Amino acid sequence: MTIKVGINGFGRIGRLAFRRIQEVEGIEVVAINDLTDAKMLAHLLKYDTTQGRFNGTVEVHEGSFNVNGNEIKVLANRNPEELPWGELGVEIVLECTGFFTSKSAAEKHLTAGAKRVVISAPGGNDVPTIVYNTNHETLTGDETVISGASCTTN
Repeated sequence: MTIKVGINGFGRIGRLAFRRIQEVEGIEVVAINDLTDAKMLAHLLKYDTTQGRFNGTVEVHEGSFNVNGNEIKVLANRNPEELPWGELGVEIVLECTGFFTSKSAAEKHLTAGAKRVVISAPGGNDVPTIVYNTNHETLTGDETVISGASCTTN
């Protein structure tokens, strides 16, 4: 079974997460929400000045781009509650904007239909901070919003 992921924010961290997901079986990015248009996002993915060229094919379409044969919808909405995560079957949102770091702000993705949210920055006091190989075994599976600590931690 493939896990469907949405990425909110396609800056440095969102693109790094995307690149890593491309290397993992069973996870598929189905949508990216960023205020930049699909053409520019595809260009930034293909020609990353820090990570180097993307090792794959990237084709731009109106409102989407195709990466290695997979169509990825590109959205541009400032309000996470208005995103079509539910319609797209998104199970996990990677919150990579740095803006929606409190539990109440991140839960807007749940209102939009996502099942879980992982914040790429430190979350509020009410958000569990999980660092793999440090405390990941504390996850119960009931969490809907977690933080991966600082994006520089992992």
